[in-house]
Amino acid sequence: MEADSVSIWPRMEPFLLGALQVAPSSKLSLHYLRKMATYVRTRDGCFPILGWPMWRHIACGKLQLPEDLAWLYFETFDLLIGHTPEERLEWAECLSQCSSKSELDQQRSKLSVDTLQFLLFLYIQQLNRVSLRTSLIGEEWPSHRTRSPGPSDREAKTSSQNKNWDDQAHLSFVQSHLAEILELLVEPSQLSQSGQALRDCQISLDAVRSLGMLLEGSACPSRPVYPVHRLLTKGPLQTQASYSSLTRSFPLHKLLSCLQHSLTVNPFGITACLRSGKKLAWAQQVEGAMKRARIARNTHTAPPGSKMVLMSQVFKQTLAKTSDKLTGANIKIHRCSDAFIYLLSPLRSVSVDKCRDSTVFLGPVETSVHIHGCHNLRVVCVAGRIAIGASSRCTIHALTPTRPLLLPGNTDITLGPFHTFYPSLEDHMASVGLAVVPNAWDQPLLLGTEGLASPPPNTSSSPDHACFRLLPPSEFHTIVVPFEMEGDTCEVPGGFPPLYQAALDEKDKRIQNWQKTVMEARLNKEQRRQFQELVEVKFHKWLLETGHRQELDSLIPPTMASVQDSNGPAADTTRVNDSKHIRTGRGEGRSPMAC
Repeated sequence: MEADSVSIWPRMEPFLLGALQVAPSSKLSLHYLRKMATYVRTRDGCFPILGWPMWRHIACGKLQLPEDLAWLYFETFDLLIGHTPEERLEWAECLSQCSSKSELDQQRSKLSVDTLQFLLFLYIQQLNRVSLRTSLIGEEWPSHRTRSPGPSDREAKTSSQNKNWDDQAHLSFVQSHLAEILELLVEPSQLSQSGQALRDCQISLDAVRSLGMLLEGSACPSRPVYPVHRLLTKGPLQTQASYSSLTRSFPLHKLLSCLQHSLTVNPFGITACLRSGKKLAWAQQVEGAMKRARIARNTHTAPPGSKMVLMSQVFKQTLAKTSDKLTGANIKIHRCSDAFIYLLSPLRSVSVDKCRDSTVFLGPVETSVHIHGCHNLRVVCVAGRIAIGASSRCTIHALTPTRPLLLPGNTDITLGPFHTFYPSLEDHMASVGLAVVPNAWDQPLLLGTEGLASPPPNTSSSPDHACFRLLPPSEFHTIVVPFEMEGDTCEVPGGFPPLYQAALDEKDKRIQNWQKTVMEARLNKEQRRQFQELVEVKFHKWLLETGHRQELDSLIPPTMASVQDSNGPAADTTRVNDSKHIRTGRGEGRSPMAC
């Protein structure tokens, strides 16, 4: 096996899920991270494991970061690394029992992370650092010699404007900053007085093992995927990187050269998925509405952590899917409009980008739901984290154990409690380790260029806080998922907050009073017919004015096909068009699809 046959690439998830989608604090620059790297190696209780109390001391005492921002980074890293669902549920139970800040701090103090991996995580926050030159002149200087992008290049760029999804940006970042990344792994005794690594210094195997958070690879395209340290200690790369099994270390300059020579774009990234990913079949195209839609997936070939499904330009269509092909996948929903999308499976992460006038209903999302550049969007989800940026007139109904993150550029964002269910929801929640408590849907954090601000709930007195509101109870309604599935969930997990439950009870009381009034009116047959016609006219007028008519019409099936996977030709179909899966929605006296 030749060294040239070995490929190493940046892993997708650290950049996709770990890098916050905002320019990082200047306190996370290389200068300060070098100081932190030396500090944690020379202080007791910081290495190789870093606990929350010591990170809070470093972040707040040394770097002068607000405590909420320090916890945000620590919590985000913890979401990224692998915990079993059982561990996450146990952690949620412990947090839910905390009744004071001191009890919460005591519980958080039990949490710890790998020190070197956390350093690398803090470093890759630079992915979204704003470059003055780039912001002024764009990605590259205009030139008549610049070749025109081909169709696949244009498609890849259109679908990956967000750097967190852009595997080309990940590769460029690692190539440009690899020397600095490796310097953070060098022991302080091998650093110069200025904190820079000496040319003849060594990097231990344990430190390179931490590099596996960012890099992985394969000996050849058909071979299994391994963490980077496995590839560097065997075969041709062992010689090229000059690994010594005696000292269990690598010379820094040799390791740097070897990695730079072997780096390539992620073969399971968005670029490869767009070019060669498996296309999802559609059972029905409605009035040509799906001609522009592009949906692809790599779930049949990608290793865990790299599975993705891309959905782009779904227009005037209701789509629904519950499938093993979605389970554990990272989903990107891009440039969809006038659409109703139901993804009823446990998911790894979801990004909703540049969508408008649409509803997105998600199964439990293990890590994060990121909404960016959207307008008039409604998202309903249970998720580890919610992040919203550069969006307007969006309503988010969420159940989440972490505080929703409001990034710069938002206007008219409404946060409401989770308000629906489907039969397998609780089983799906358990499979990704999400519980009904704690639930921080109404405690957002505002993250901007000046840092983190924590507004009191429902405030609108400050311009910085006027970008969002909590949904008034008077505007609260439940929503019905219009499909039948296997499962035992028959009510909204965790119920509703008291004020919202009281608002629903009041609406039910008014409906009952109305029904009682109609019964006591003692209308004759002709009067009942006229009254029914009048109500139907008013109801259909309301459906048209609110846009719900399109939502209901798109559920009427012209053919038969199941939401569940089958062994037949419709195994990959995303559109639900089985009439037996359509509920009336007339539960407890409420109108169909009241929302």
